[in-house]
Amino acid sequence: MRTQLKITITQSGDFFKVDLEDHYGSTTVVYEPTVKKAMQYALYWHEKAEQRYKANQIHAKAVMAMNKIDKE
Repeated sequence: MRTQLKITITQSGDFFKVDLEDHYGSTTVVYEPTVKKAMQYALYWHEKAEQRYKANQIHAKAVMAMNKIDKE
């Protein structure tokens, strides 16, 4: 399995803006006070990629089931 994380850190005023994208295409943006904290969050977020993907798949299946019920 490909485990890839796209990280872009830019300074935004007194904070560092962190743009993240995982190998499933999920994205998020956070602001952290230091580059160290920005990298810590990026690693934490990356570690949760599999859990996030599974949760999104469960949610998608539930929405599809509700749509099917609504059509009936």
